[in-house]
Amino acid sequence: MKPQSGTVFHVTAEAAGTTLAAFLRAELGHATWSRVQKLVLGRHVLVHGNIATDIARRLKVGEVVKVLEAAAPKPPGARDVRIVHLDDDVVVVEKPAGVTTTRHHEERSWPARRRQVQPTLEELVPEAIETKLAAGRPKGGPRRGKSSAPKPRRRVPPVRGVHRIDRETSGLVAFARNVPAARILAEQFRLHTTHRRYLAIVVGRVGAGTIRTRLLRDRGDGRRGSTDGEDDEDEGKLAITHVAPVEHFGDAYTLVECRLETGRTHQIRIHMSETGHPVCGEPVYAQTRKGNAKDESKAPRTMLHAAELGFVHPVTGDELRFESPLPADMRKLLADLRKRFR
Repeated sequence: MKPQSGTVFHVTAEAAGTTLAAFLRAELGHATWSRVQKLVLGRHVLVHGNIATDIARRLKVGEVVKVLEAAAPKPPGARDVRIVHLDDDVVVVEKPAGVTTTRHHEERSWPARRRQVQPTLEELVPEAIETKLAAGRPKGGPRRGKSSAPKPRRRVPPVRGVHRIDRETSGLVAFARNVPAARILAEQFRLHTTHRRYLAIVVGRVGAGTIRTRLLRDRGDGRRGSTDGEDDEDEGKLAITHVAPVEHFGDAYTLVECRLETGRTHQIRIHMSETGHPVCGEPVYAQTRKGNAKDESKAPRTMLHAAELGFVHPVTGDELRFESPLPADMRKLLADLRKRFR
């Protein structure tokens, strides 16, 4: 049995606790154990956006299981990470889509072999830094009177995550390179004093406005979402997104900019979906509360990009701001939309 491309299943409370293999057997019409094993080991299954390679993994309520027709590509490596800024305290990089920013707490105990199946950006950045530093070292033979034996490379220490963007989101991410810098930067992100601007391709025609809700970890179906009581300070966390259209494609799609006044988990994806304009390629929050928005863009991933990032340097006090151009897959989709709706 060949799965349909992009088949998505949501883990309900009834299915929570079952193994990935048992869950897939049931959802795929009682597929054989060998068929399920081939799908998982062949990189055809994602759980909450990450490649799943363990058929005995126990699923949790609210997780999203996606079965791919074609095997997922090899995850990005250090050579795919572009360093935008580097000093002794801070590094800012462009994250490619398809890599998680930091490893979740429960994954930190995984053996190295399992982590290498899908490394995180946090784990790739030190190697990218070492490559950049090595490229700047002087080349050529040894000086007169010096040993000709090559000096071993000095290992770059791990970086420290201070914020994150979703796995399928591309764009700018900052890491601290020492503990004091991490504390100061993390506080800026916690207090929402940073500048964060995203670009997204969404379904429908969107106008300018501000979305203000309170977000819960579980809206009642195991997924994050807004509460009904917007002014109830005891329920949910305040989330504010300022939205402005950049380019319309008839009434079918819009390229929008989203400026975060707060930075909650999945904030843009949830807000756009709940207003009836889900982000193209969105797998989790595609079902909207308003209308029957239908995404026929065939987007290869969630079309969301962290285009600008600004913060105060933790040591110098300088105000830093960085920009990142749209990646190739988003540019391609925009070109296709312009042809279809010009």
